[in-house]
Amino acid sequence: MTGSDAAIAIDVHGLAKSFGGREVVHDLSMQVKRGSIYGFLGPNGSGKTTTIRMLCGLLTPDSGEGTCLGFDIRRDADKIKRRVGYMTQRFSLYQDLSVRENLEFVARLYGVPDARGAAREMVKRLGLNGREEQLAGELSGGWKQRLALGACTLPNPELLLLDEPTAGVDPKARRDFWNEIHALAAEGLTVLVSTHYMDEAERCHEIAYIAYGHLLARGSVEEVIAQSALTTWTVNGDDTRELADALAGKPGIDMVAPFGTSLHVSGRDKAALEASIAPWRNKPGLHWQQASPSLEDVFIDLMNRSKDNFQ
Repeated sequence: MTGSDAAIAIDVHGLAKSFGGREVVHDLSMQVKRGSIYGFLGPNGSGKTTTIRMLCGLLTPDSGEGTCLGFDIRRDADKIKRRVGYMTQRFSLYQDLSVRENLEFVARLYGVPDARGAAREMVKRLGLNGREEQLAGELSGGWKQRLALGACTLPNPELLLLDEPTAGVDPKARRDFWNEIHALAAEGLTVLVSTHYMDEAERCHEIAYIAYGHLLARGSVEEVIAQSALTTWTVNGDDTRELADALAGKPGIDMVAPFGTSLHVSGRDKAALEASIAPWRNKPGLHWQQASPSLEDVFIDLMNRSKDNFQ
């Protein structure tokens, strides 16, 4: 493996997958660098999980080719699987075993030397000291999530898959979880994560937006925002609801969305957008300010432009 090859964890071209005659992933090509956190965004049912599973040999594509961790995703699926940790949305450890027993069981299952010692070290790393004998089923959502992460990473995988890992977890637990993910990536672990949370997407090194099987945008958060070519205005005032109704569907306006007490008005055709908002620019009680589009602006715009191929 050359130096440049060693820097790439995943390199796939033209992946496609259909179920029941419906194409779930269409002609997808991408690269993921080793030690990076790669986020997948998109509507429910858009093919994110199918894509992630094909990228690492857990699901065979109908067409396309590529490598994961230097192994062919078609021929070497078993070799890839041994190097992958997979954390699903649902807590999948034993509810009636303690934290320690769950971790020791996983360590023995994967043949980790000194299973007890490895479990002790993981307890310490994840801040679970004092909870070793607590039953997993009695843990809060955040602690369950932390235990699941520990179990996934205990066998020292090279690639970690996280399928909406923080759904239903409070903001502090989510932040602690992401701090640990960044620490693991800094140690060389490559992470693929699907998420609906904009703040989590912004913590990824790169993101990809997938809608109904099609890869619509990819790159760093800054690159994806720049590629959108959106012009965004933020409007504050008393009559933003009336304004939203009046502007919806006007030429050049691709998105009108409330954000707290303000309104975001965005479009890709700047001249048409400016013409449509001109009659409202000097209306008393409305304060207009041009702003950089947020990732959420781009996300909503892409969702509005996506065609649901399952309808």
